[in-house]
Amino acid sequence: MIPKRILIIQTAFIGDVILSTSLVESLAKEFPDSEIDFLLRKGNEQLFEHNPHVGKVLVWDKKESKLQKLANLIKEVRANQYDLLINLQRYFSTGLIAFFSKAKYKIGFSQNPFSFCYDKKVIHVMTEGTHDITRNHKLIESITLNEPQKPKLYPSEKQYANVKGYKNDKFITIAPASVWFTKQFPEHKWVEFLDQLEFDGQVYFVGAPSDRDLCDRIIKANQKNIGKNLCGEMSLLESAALMKDAEMNYVNDSAPQHICSALDAPVTAVFCSTIPEFGFGPLSSNSRVVQTNQKLDCRPCGLHGHKECPKGHFKCADTIDVSELNFAEQD
Repeated sequence: MIPKRILIIQTAFIGDVILSTSLVESLAKEFPDSEIDFLLRKGNEQLFEHNPHVGKVLVWDKKESKLQKLANLIKEVRANQYDLLINLQRYFSTGLIAFFSKAKYKIGFSQNPFSFCYDKKVIHVMTEGTHDITRNHKLIESITLNEPQKPKLYPSEKQYANVKGYKNDKFITIAPASVWFTKQFPEHKWVEFLDQLEFDGQVYFVGAPSDRDLCDRIIKANQKNIGKNLCGEMSLLESAALMKDAEMNYVNDSAPQHICSALDAPVTAVFCSTIPEFGFGPLSSNSRVVQTNQKLDCRPCGLHGHKECPKGHFKCADTIDVSELNFAEQD
């Protein structure tokens, strides 16, 4: 089968979409003349700016008139007459899109309520040690000879130029925030890390505008008062262009970790309540995972993070030795 038009559906959060670019890379390599479109939730479309392999980005705005916009999206998908549809989601709404899509060949995970309409379905299994890009690749392994490709983002030359001024000296970045409390290395631990940090370059804090207050507090609280807050001052791909050339990027088990994977940027990922064995660890050639050395019977407390520690003590984060975050500078 050589599909002329392909649609990939992934309407989850930024990190999941970044990891799914692995499928884009694999399909583009296998079918270089095919047109690949991508369906995602509103707010994530910037990830595909300048991506040479993606044609049309279909956007679902879930915040306003969700059902009406879903209906409009289904009409658009039907009109595009895809030869191949790949649904990475296991939930009702995206299964509905696949069901009404009129795509010639549909692939997805068997746990989706509409998997009965798939021409090929794969069981989604959280096998310990299997990375998410490998799980997703199982959907297409029967139609491609390629191994899973690494995820990839494509900042433009202009976006690289926009952050060039921050690269006059060596630097590290810190992305301290996370949507989930139990995935986020605590504020006081970042302060402790900065107090111990021996690095004579720049320290940049990166993140969304909503992360700005957190970063301001960390900068003010550390004894050396080091750090420049760049939260909200760059687009996502500009932040990616900056992180690519850092001496090291410090992140949680969250989207910035996957940005590093997509640019093969150096990364130190701090895992608190979750574990890398779930399959969402860093893929960069220069990557490290830092986590507690204590054996806690409550860790991991779930596949995803929580708004608060279920046990109330957050030992999975507070028992991490910040000295393990230090890295050897490259000459």
